[in-house]
Amino acid sequence: MLILAIDTALDVCAAGILDTVSGQLIAHRSVRMARGHAEALMPLIVEVMKQGRVGFGALDRIAVTTGPGSFTGLRVGLSAARGLALAASKPVVGVTTLTAFAAAVISETGRNPVISVIDARHDHVYVQVVSGNGASLIRPKILPIDKVLEASRYGTPIIVGNAAQLLADRWPADVPPVLVDPKPAPEITWIAWLGAAVNPASGPARPFYLRAPDAKPQTSTALPRAAS
Repeated sequence: MLILAIDTALDVCAAGILDTVSGQLIAHRSVRMARGHAEALMPLIVEVMKQGRVGFGALDRIAVTTGPGSFTGLRVGLSAARGLALAASKPVVGVTTLTAFAAAVISETGRNPVISVIDARHDHVYVQVVSGNGASLIRPKILPIDKVLEASRYGTPIIVGNAAQLLADRWPADVPPVLVDPKPAPEITWIAWLGAAVNPASGPARPFYLRAPDAKPQTSTALPRAAS
């Protein structure tokens, strides 16, 4: 299969094309950015498609990160993936950022538990914990950092994600040290591989927020509705 993977969930705008037959990422581009995903994504995708010498019609599937992450960034990536899938008549699947972070570590070690953490601000993180073989230990949720430290009971986990160092700095001193792999965003390669593996029926391309947005409409300033 040829998989176009897209990621705008965190502080990276990335795209790549995976050829599952050769097992190679035949084209990819990743740019660090906290803002500006909407303006950068489509030119970046066009560049990747040209680099890979692949037309949209030749793709078998499109994979996109669904979160948790930036509300704005997620909407940018999901809208682009859905639009391209509709135009090219291709299936589109969603991959969570927490799972994509963990996948790279599981493929290399397969022994230590993996804690995926993404900064949710206000001393909270989005977290997911899996065993060395990928089995779920703690399902994705948002927790205070102090609560996540209870995961020290799993022995010597590997902490991944953009909040990995934040968690490691507060790890209990009386338990084995952790192995930390901090990255600003998941590797596009693993987003593509997970996208190839997921069933479109069970991996929809829709937002996976885990919490409501911080910004909410100011109802106190809203005009009253006219009586009918």
